Amino acid sequence: MLALVATVGVAGTRVVLVRSRLGVIVHLIDGTYELFRHFYGLRRFSAGGDPPFGAVAGVLTTVLKMIEDGATHIAVATDHVIESFRNELWAGYKTGAGIDPALRAQFEPLEAALDALGVAVWPMVELEADDALASAAALAAKAARVERICIWTPDKDLAQCVRENRVVQADRRRNVIRDANGVRAKFGVDPIQIPDYLALVGDSADGYPGIAGIGPKGAATLLSRHAKIEDFPSNVLGEQQELALLFKALATLRTDAALFDDVDQLEWRGPTGPFAAYAERIGHPALISRADKAFTRAAQKSY
Repeated sequence: MLALVATVGVAGTRVVLVRSRLGVIVHLIDGTYELFRHFYGLRRFSAGGDPPFGAVAGVLTTVLKMIEDGATHIAVATDHVIESFRNELWAGYKTGAGIDPALRAQFEPLEAALDALGVAVWPMVELEADDALASAAALAAKAARVERICIWTPDKDLAQCVRENRVVQADRRRNVIRDANGVRAKFGVDPIQIPDYLALVGDSADGYPGIAGIGPKGAATLLSRHAKIEDFPSNVLGEQQELALLFKALATLRTDAALFDDVDQLEWRGPTGPFAAYAERIGHPALISRADKAFTRAAQKSY
């Protein structure tokens, strides 16, 4: 499993997760991505039978493993519903249509189980989980004692939140952590230009096509010359300028969600009383003792 050390700063470096002695490391997890990842990963081996809470158990195991490995401040953002305010801006924006019912049935149980585990969880409705991650990163970055913020998702939207090597993006599947240099190496633009980049090339996962005739290299070249779409000469996009700005609005993550007042609200302080019942319900009672042992170890390290 990849994780984060205080000295990470090389784009794409495989690293090991430890607790920093210099400051707080905040871990922000895309719960919806993790739920999808575990659901379809499990389905490959289940011969068509979906355990009712198999993906929930997978996400809980992932989060608990991070805690066992030393994560102290950790939060999970979820899409309580898939639709958001962006659906009002663009008719083709992604919706919850087509989500497998066996997967959809695990959305709310995941949120409840994470809360019972004692992990900060943000179920988003009008905003998306990505907006919550972006907002949380911005809030955590205001605290001087926060040494690093790690956003756990491969979603390219979140690359816009990366700030040098203080706010980084972790791709669990590829086992890499991407800092600002990693974003530049992958996309050819600075993190702050990611909304412009996505507006030009499109994002099929989110349901907008980008600007016809502009690919990744072309987008990077234009942005290196003009910095942002608003500054493009009128002859570059022509009548598609307004459409590009609409797509940029879709790609720009909100950072104003009031999720917490103090970063210590993200500190894991052990499972709550109902967690044992949730672990039994999802068919993984072993998580109960693991959570208790993790809390005992964390308490001992704090003294």
